[in-house]
Amino acid sequence: MNRLARIVRSATPSTTVQFRKTAYGDSGVEQFLRDILAIANASVEGTRYIITGVEFDRKDRKRMYGVDRDDFSGKPAYKSLVNDYIEPPIRIRYQPVTVEGERVGVYEIGDCQDRPYMMRIDYSETLRRGDAYARVKDSIVKMGRRQLQSLFEKKFQHAVSAANIEIGFPGEIIHKDLKVATHSFDKLPSLVASAKLHELVDAKSRVHASAANTMVARLTHARLFGTDSPYEERSTEEIMTEMRQLERRYQHHDNHFLFEEHGTLIQLVLLNQGKEELRDASLTLVMPNHNAFHVATQLPRVPRDEKFIERTPSEQSGYPAVSLRDDSIHASAKLGDIEPGEPMEVFDLPLRICVGDDLRGRRLGIQYSLFAQNLRAPAQGKLRLLF
Repeated sequence: MNRLARIVRSATPSTTVQFRKTAYGDSGVEQFLRDILAIANASVEGTRYIITGVEFDRKDRKRMYGVDRDDFSGKPAYKSLVNDYIEPPIRIRYQPVTVEGERVGVYEIGDCQDRPYMMRIDYSETLRRGDAYARVKDSIVKMGRRQLQSLFEKKFQHAVSAANIEIGFPGEIIHKDLKVATHSFDKLPSLVASAKLHELVDAKSRVHASAANTMVARLTHARLFGTDSPYEERSTEEIMTEMRQLERRYQHHDNHFLFEEHGTLIQLVLLNQGKEELRDASLTLVMPNHNAFHVATQLPRVPRDEKFIERTPSEQSGYPAVSLRDDSIHASAKLGDIEPGEPMEVFDLPLRICVGDDLRGRRLGIQYSLFAQNLRAPAQGKLRLLF
Protein backbone atom coordinates (compact mmCIF):
# COMPACT_ATOMS: atom_id res chain seq x y z
CA MET A 1 0.00 0.00 0.00
CA ASN A 2 1.46 3.37 -0.99
CA ARG A 3 1.88 6.33 1.32
CA LEU A 4 -1.25 8.23 0.23
CA ALA A 5 -3.43 5.14 0.45
CA ARG A 6 -2.25 4.64 4.03
CA ILE A 7 -3.15 8.25 4.84
CA VAL A 8 -6.63 7.79 3.35
CA ARG A 9 -7.21 4.65 5.42
CA SER A 10 -5.83 5.91 8.71
CA ALA A 11 -6.54 9.68 8.81
CA THR A 12 -9.49 11.31 10.52
CA PRO A 13 -10.85 14.87 10.06
CA SER A 14 -8.47 17.40 11.59
CA THR A 15 -6.83 20.76 10.99
CA THR A 16 -4.51 19.19 8.42
CA VAL A 17 -6.88 16.66 6.81
CA GLN A 18 -10.22 17.44 5.18
CA PHE A 19 -12.59 14.83 3.75
CA ARG A 20 -15.18 15.52 1.06
CA LYS A 21 -17.82 13.07 -0.15
CA THR A 22 -17.85 14.26 -3.77
CA ALA A 23 -15.30 15.61 -6.20
CA TYR A 24 -15.33 19.36 -6.73
CA GLY A 25 -16.18 19.29 -10.42
CA ASP A 26 -16.57 22.38 -12.57
CA SER A 27 -19.39 23.70 -10.37
CA GLY A 28 -17.31 23.43 -7.20
CA VAL A 29 -14.42 25.74 -8.10
CA GLU A 30 -15.35 28.41 -5.55
CA GLN A 31 -15.53 25.86 -2.75
CA PHE A 32 -12.25 24.34 -3.94
CA LEU A 33 -10.47 27.71 -3.67
CA ARG A 34 -12.02 28.38 -0.25
CA ASP A 35 -10.92 24.95 1.03
CA ILE A 36 -7.36 25.44 -0.26
CA LEU A 37 -7.13 28.84 1.45
CA ALA A 38 -8.45 27.43 4.70
CA ILE A 39 -6.17 24.45 4.96
CA ALA A 40 -3.11 26.46 3.82
CA ASN A 41 -3.77 29.06 6.55
CA ALA A 42 -4.15 26.49 9.31
CA SER A 43 -1.82 27.23 12.24
CA VAL A 44 0.05 23.94 12.03
CA GLU A 45 3.29 22.67 10.55
CA GLY A 46 3.74 20.11 7.81
CA THR A 47 1.84 18.84 4.77
CA ARG A 48 -1.95 19.08 4.54
CA TYR A 49 -4.45 16.91 2.64
CA ILE A 50 -7.89 17.26 1.06
CA ILE A 51 -9.36 13.84 0.26
CA THR A 52 -12.33 13.60 -2.12
CA GLY A 53 -14.64 10.61 -2.42
CA VAL A 54 -14.56 9.84 1.32
CA GLU A 55 -16.91 10.92 4.12
CA PHE A 56 -17.47 10.23 7.80
CA ASP A 57 -21.07 9.49 8.76
CA ARG A 58 -22.83 10.61 11.95
CA LYS A 59 -21.33 7.68 13.84
CA ASP A 60 -17.82 8.69 12.68
CA ARG A 61 -17.55 5.69 10.38
CA LYS A 62 -15.45 6.24 7.25
CA ARG A 63 -17.36 5.69 4.00
CA MET A 64 -15.66 5.28 0.59
CA TYR A 65 -17.67 6.74 -2.29
CA GLY A 66 -15.01 7.29 -4.95
CA VAL A 67 -14.69 10.04 -7.56
CA ASP A 68 -15.32 10.09 -11.29
CA ARG A 69 -12.34 9.92 -13.64
CA ASP A 70 -13.59 12.95 -15.55
CA ASP A 71 -13.59 15.24 -12.52
CA PHE A 72 -11.54 18.41 -13.14
CA SER A 73 -9.41 17.69 -10.10
CA GLY A 74 -7.59 14.94 -11.95
CA LYS A 75 -6.43 17.37 -14.62
CA PRO A 76 -3.82 20.15 -14.51
CA ALA A 77 -6.61 22.74 -14.18
CA TYR A 78 -6.46 22.68 -10.38
CA LYS A 79 -2.89 24.00 -10.38
CA SER A 80 -3.86 26.84 -12.70
CA LEU A 81 -6.75 27.79 -10.41
CA VAL A 82 -4.48 27.96 -7.36
CA ASN A 83 -1.76 29.87 -9.25
CA ASP A 84 -4.22 32.32 -10.79
CA TYR A 85 -6.38 33.15 -7.78
CA ILE A 86 -4.30 32.63 -4.63
CA GLU A 87 -1.20 34.40 -3.33
CA PRO A 88 1.47 33.80 -2.25
CA PRO A 89 2.06 30.63 -4.32
CA ILE A 90 1.10 27.26 -2.85
CA ARG A 91 2.71 23.94 -3.70
CA ILE A 92 -0.07 21.49 -4.51
CA ARG A 93 -0.43 18.23 -6.38
CA TYR A 94 -3.31 15.84 -7.00
CA GLN A 95 -3.13 12.07 -7.18
CA PRO A 96 -5.89 9.46 -7.47
CA VAL A 97 -5.43 6.36 -5.30
CA THR A 98 -7.46 3.18 -4.95
CA VAL A 99 -8.60 2.25 -1.46
CA GLU A 100 -10.99 -0.63 -0.71
CA GLY A 101 -11.78 -0.88 -4.39
CA GLU A 102 -12.76 2.78 -4.74
CA ARG A 103 -10.84 5.46 -6.62
CA VAL A 104 -10.47 8.52 -4.36
CA GLY A 105 -8.64 11.79 -5.00
CA VAL A 106 -5.95 13.24 -2.75
CA TYR A 107 -4.78 16.85 -2.88
CA GLU A 108 -1.42 17.18 -1.18
CA ILE A 109 -0.65 20.75 -0.09
CA GLY A 110 2.99 21.46 0.77
CA ASP A 111 4.17 22.88 4.08
CA CYS A 112 2.62 26.36 4.16
CA GLN A 113 5.07 28.69 5.89
CA ASP A 114 4.14 31.92 4.09
CA ARG A 115 0.79 32.67 5.75
CA PRO A 116 -1.54 34.41 5.28
CA TYR A 117 -2.75 33.01 1.95
CA MET A 118 -5.37 35.23 0.32
CA MET A 119 -7.39 35.67 -2.86
CA ARG A 120 -5.24 37.54 -5.37
CA ILE A 121 -8.16 38.55 -7.60
CA ASP A 122 -11.94 38.27 -7.44
CA TYR A 123 -13.46 34.91 -8.33
CA SER A 124 -17.09 35.83 -7.62
CA GLU A 125 -19.25 38.25 -5.65
CA THR A 126 -18.83 36.02 -2.60
CA LEU A 127 -15.11 35.24 -2.99
CA ARG A 128 -13.26 38.51 -3.46
CA ARG A 129 -9.71 39.77 -3.62
CA GLY A 130 -8.17 39.86 -0.14
CA ASP A 131 -10.47 37.19 1.31
CA ALA A 132 -8.72 34.66 3.54
CA TYR A 133 -10.00 31.57 5.35
CA ALA A 134 -8.55 29.33 8.02
CA ARG A 135 -9.20 25.76 9.08
CA VAL A 136 -9.79 25.31 12.81
CA LYS A 137 -10.10 21.63 13.71
CA ASP A 138 -12.58 20.44 11.08
CA SER A 139 -14.32 23.77 10.42
CA ILE A 140 -13.65 26.63 7.98
CA VAL A 141 -13.87 30.25 9.14
CA LYS A 142 -13.27 33.52 7.35
CA MET A 143 -10.28 35.40 8.78
CA GLY A 144 -10.90 38.86 10.20
CA ARG A 145 -8.75 41.96 10.19
CA ARG A 146 -7.21 41.27 13.60
CA GLN A 147 -6.17 37.74 12.62
CA LEU A 148 -4.62 38.95 9.37
CA GLN A 149 -2.79 41.81 11.09
CA SER A 150 -1.30 39.41 13.63
CA LEU A 151 -0.06 37.09 10.88
CA PHE A 152 1.45 39.95 8.88
CA GLU A 153 3.27 41.34 11.94
CA LYS A 154 4.75 37.94 12.68
CA LYS A 155 5.63 37.36 9.04
CA PHE A 156 7.42 40.68 8.56
CA GLN A 157 9.21 40.86 11.92
CA HIS A 158 12.49 40.00 10.18
CA ALA A 159 11.45 40.71 6.61
CA VAL A 160 13.42 41.80 3.55
CA SER A 161 12.39 44.93 1.66
CA ALA A 162 11.21 44.59 -1.95
CA ALA A 163 13.20 47.77 -2.73
CA ASN A 164 16.36 45.62 -2.69
CA ILE A 165 15.12 43.38 -5.53
CA GLU A 166 15.77 44.08 -9.20
CA ILE A 167 14.19 42.05 -12.01
CA GLY A 168 14.59 42.51 -15.74
CA PHE A 169 16.07 41.27 -19.00
CA PRO A 170 19.74 40.19 -19.05
CA GLY A 171 22.58 42.29 -20.45
CA GLU A 172 25.52 44.33 -19.23
CA ILE A 173 22.92 45.99 -17.05
CA ILE A 174 19.47 44.71 -16.17
CA HIS A 175 17.02 46.09 -18.75
CA LYS A 176 13.30 46.76 -18.34
CA ASP A 177 12.65 46.75 -22.12
CA LEU A 178 13.35 44.07 -24.73
CA LYS A 179 13.07 44.37 -28.53
CA VAL A 180 11.36 41.35 -30.12
CA ALA A 181 11.07 40.59 -33.84
CA THR A 182 7.65 39.97 -35.38
CA HIS A 183 6.78 37.35 -38.00
CA SER A 184 4.21 36.70 -40.70
CA PHE A 185 1.76 33.93 -39.87
CA ASP A 186 0.80 33.40 -43.53
CA LYS A 187 2.68 30.07 -43.58
CA LEU A 188 1.23 28.80 -40.30
CA PRO A 189 0.38 25.17 -41.21
CA SER A 190 -3.24 25.30 -40.04
CA LEU A 191 -3.82 28.56 -41.97
CA VAL A 192 -2.26 27.10 -45.12
CA ALA A 193 -4.47 24.01 -44.85
CA SER A 194 -7.52 26.20 -44.20
CA ALA A 195 -6.83 28.31 -47.30
CA LYS A 196 -6.58 25.18 -49.45
CA LEU A 197 -9.87 23.81 -48.17
CA HIS A 198 -11.57 27.18 -48.68
CA GLU A 199 -10.41 27.17 -52.30
CA LEU A 200 -11.69 23.63 -52.74
CA VAL A 201 -15.10 24.67 -51.39
CA ASP A 202 -15.13 27.68 -53.72
CA ALA A 203 -14.34 25.44 -56.69
CA LYS A 204 -17.26 23.18 -55.82
CA SER A 205 -19.62 26.11 -55.48
CA ARG A 206 -18.72 27.55 -58.92
CA VAL A 207 -20.25 24.68 -60.83
CA HIS A 208 -23.53 22.83 -60.43
CA ALA A 209 -23.46 19.86 -62.79
CA SER A 210 -22.22 16.82 -60.88
CA ALA A 211 -19.83 15.62 -63.60
CA ALA A 212 -18.27 19.05 -64.03
CA ASN A 213 -18.16 19.50 -60.31
CA THR A 214 -16.15 16.28 -59.89
CA MET A 215 -13.74 17.26 -62.66
CA VAL A 216 -13.16 20.75 -61.24
CA ALA A 217 -12.76 19.34 -57.74
CA ARG A 218 -10.22 16.75 -58.93
CA LEU A 219 -8.15 19.36 -60.78
CA THR A 220 -8.30 21.79 -57.87
CA HIS A 221 -7.34 19.01 -55.41
CA ALA A 222 -4.33 18.00 -57.54
CA ARG A 223 -3.15 21.62 -57.80
CA LEU A 224 -3.53 22.30 -54.07
CA PHE A 225 -2.40 19.00 -52.54
CA GLY A 226 -0.27 17.46 -55.29
CA THR A 227 -0.82 14.38 -57.43
CA ASP A 228 0.55 12.07 -54.73
CA SER A 229 -2.38 12.93 -52.46
CA PRO A 230 -5.34 10.69 -53.49
CA TYR A 231 -8.59 12.44 -54.34
CA GLU A 232 -11.62 11.64 -52.21
CA GLU A 233 -15.10 12.76 -53.15
CA ARG A 234 -16.40 14.86 -50.25
CA SER A 235 -19.38 17.08 -49.82
CA THR A 236 -19.06 20.76 -48.97
CA GLU A 237 -20.39 19.98 -45.49
CA GLU A 238 -17.67 17.35 -44.94
CA ILE A 239 -14.97 19.80 -46.02
CA MET A 240 -16.37 22.47 -43.68
CA THR A 241 -16.31 19.95 -40.82
CA GLU A 242 -12.65 19.23 -41.58
CA MET A 243 -11.91 22.97 -41.54
CA ARG A 244 -13.33 23.29 -38.04
CA GLN A 245 -10.93 20.56 -36.87
CA LEU A 246 -7.80 22.04 -38.43
CA GLU A 247 -6.56 23.85 -35.32
CA ARG A 248 -6.56 20.60 -33.33
CA ARG A 249 -5.23 18.52 -36.23
CA TYR A 250 -2.32 20.88 -36.89
CA GLN A 251 -1.63 21.76 -33.26
CA HIS A 252 1.88 20.29 -33.16
CA HIS A 253 2.74 21.59 -36.66
CA ASP A 254 1.66 25.09 -35.58
CA ASN A 255 3.60 24.89 -32.31
CA HIS A 256 6.76 23.87 -34.19
CA PHE A 257 6.28 26.77 -36.62
CA LEU A 258 5.67 29.31 -33.84
CA PHE A 259 8.11 28.25 -31.13
CA GLU A 260 10.90 26.39 -32.95
CA GLU A 261 11.12 28.06 -36.36
CA HIS A 262 10.04 31.60 -35.41
CA GLY A 263 10.11 31.65 -31.62
CA THR A 264 11.91 34.09 -29.33
CA LEU A 265 13.45 32.87 -26.07
CA ILE A 266 12.65 35.09 -23.08
CA GLN A 267 14.92 34.92 -20.04
CA LEU A 268 14.81 37.15 -16.97
CA VAL A 269 17.43 37.82 -14.33
CA LEU A 270 16.93 38.64 -10.67
CA LEU A 271 19.34 40.47 -8.39
CA ASN A 272 18.98 40.41 -4.62
CA GLN A 273 20.77 43.60 -3.51
CA GLY A 274 19.95 43.14 0.17
CA LYS A 275 22.03 41.52 2.88
CA GLU A 276 19.83 38.47 3.52
CA GLU A 277 18.77 35.61 1.30
CA LEU A 278 15.22 35.38 -0.01
CA ARG A 279 13.64 32.17 1.20
CA ASP A 280 11.45 29.96 -0.98
CA ALA A 281 10.97 32.58 -3.70
CA SER A 282 8.69 32.32 -6.72
CA LEU A 283 7.94 34.64 -9.63
CA THR A 284 4.68 35.21 -11.50
CA LEU A 285 4.27 37.04 -14.82
CA VAL A 286 0.97 38.33 -16.24
CA MET A 287 0.76 39.30 -19.92
CA PRO A 288 -2.15 40.37 -22.16
CA ASN A 289 -3.71 37.66 -24.31
CA HIS A 290 -3.63 38.85 -27.95
CA ASN A 291 -4.27 36.78 -31.09
CA ALA A 292 -0.88 37.86 -32.49
CA PHE A 293 1.01 37.12 -29.27
CA HIS A 294 1.66 33.43 -28.60
CA VAL A 295 3.28 31.88 -25.53
CA ALA A 296 4.17 28.19 -25.45
CA THR A 297 2.42 26.37 -22.62
CA GLN A 298 5.09 23.68 -22.82
CA LEU A 299 8.08 22.78 -24.98
CA PRO A 300 6.90 21.91 -28.51
CA ARG A 301 7.10 18.33 -29.68
CA VAL A 302 10.06 17.21 -31.80
CA PRO A 303 9.43 16.25 -35.47
CA ARG A 304 10.77 12.80 -36.28
CA ASP A 305 9.88 10.43 -39.15
CA GLU A 306 6.82 12.51 -40.14
CA LYS A 307 5.57 12.43 -36.54
CA PHE A 308 5.86 14.76 -33.57
CA ILE A 309 7.48 13.11 -30.56
CA GLU A 310 6.57 14.33 -27.08
CA ARG A 311 9.35 15.62 -24.85
CA THR A 312 10.27 13.61 -21.79
CA PRO A 313 8.98 14.75 -18.36
CA SER A 314 12.55 15.67 -17.36
CA GLU A 315 12.84 17.92 -20.43
CA GLN A 316 9.50 19.60 -19.71
CA SER A 317 10.16 20.05 -15.99
CA GLY A 318 12.48 23.02 -16.46
CA TYR A 319 9.95 25.02 -18.49
CA PRO A 320 7.86 27.68 -16.68
CA ALA A 321 4.26 26.86 -15.72
CA VAL A 322 2.03 28.71 -18.24
CA SER A 323 -1.76 29.08 -18.16
CA LEU A 324 -3.93 30.80 -20.76
CA ARG A 325 -6.98 32.82 -19.79
CA ASP A 326 -9.47 34.73 -21.92
CA ASP A 327 -7.81 38.09 -21.35
CA SER A 328 -4.36 37.26 -19.95
CA ILE A 329 -1.47 34.79 -19.94
CA HIS A 330 0.17 33.74 -16.66
CA ALA A 331 3.66 32.26 -16.30
CA SER A 332 5.30 31.26 -13.04
CA ALA A 333 8.48 29.64 -11.76
CA LYS A 334 9.71 28.37 -8.40
CA LEU A 335 13.10 29.90 -7.60
CA GLY A 336 13.95 28.51 -4.19
CA ASP A 337 16.34 30.46 -1.96
CA ILE A 338 18.10 33.46 -3.54
CA GLU A 339 21.43 34.55 -2.12
CA PRO A 340 22.31 38.28 -2.17
CA GLY A 341 24.90 39.78 -4.47
CA GLU A 342 24.87 37.86 -7.76
CA PRO A 343 22.28 38.04 -10.59
CA MET A 344 20.54 34.73 -11.27
CA GLU A 345 18.52 33.51 -14.24
CA VAL A 346 14.86 33.10 -13.39
CA PHE A 347 13.91 30.24 -15.74
CA ASP A 348 15.73 26.91 -16.03
CA LEU A 349 14.50 26.90 -19.63
CA PRO A 350 13.57 30.25 -21.23
CA LEU A 351 9.96 31.14 -21.92
CA ARG A 352 9.10 30.78 -25.62
CA ILE A 353 7.01 33.38 -27.42
CA CYS A 354 6.13 34.22 -31.02
CA VAL A 355 4.79 37.60 -32.14
CA GLY A 356 2.82 38.26 -35.31
CA ASP A 357 3.26 41.21 -37.66
CA ASP A 358 -0.06 42.66 -36.46
CA LEU A 359 1.83 43.88 -33.37
CA ARG A 360 4.75 45.45 -35.24
CA GLY A 361 5.49 48.94 -33.93
CA ARG A 362 3.55 48.34 -30.73
CA ARG A 363 4.57 47.39 -27.19
CA LEU A 364 3.28 44.93 -24.63
CA GLY A 365 3.56 45.19 -20.85
CA ILE A 366 4.45 42.32 -18.52
CA GLN A 367 3.47 42.63 -14.86
CA TYR A 368 5.71 40.67 -12.50
CA SER A 369 5.33 39.72 -8.84
CA LEU A 370 8.09 38.11 -6.79
CA PHE A 371 7.06 36.30 -3.62
CA ALA A 372 9.24 34.98 -0.82
CA GLN A 373 8.61 33.88 2.75
CA ASN A 374 10.61 36.77 4.16
CA LEU A 375 9.61 39.54 1.74
CA ARG A 376 7.70 42.29 3.53
CA ALA A 377 5.53 42.66 0.41
CA PRO A 378 5.77 41.15 -3.08
CA ALA A 379 8.34 42.82 -5.31
CA GLN A 380 6.20 44.05 -8.19
CA GLY A 381 6.92 45.94 -11.37
CA LYS A 382 6.47 46.15 -15.11
CA LEU A 383 8.61 45.05 -18.06
CA ARG A 384 7.99 45.86 -21.71
CA LEU A 385 8.35 43.98 -24.98
CA LEU A 386 8.92 46.31 -27.94
CA PHE A 387 7.88 44.95 -31.34
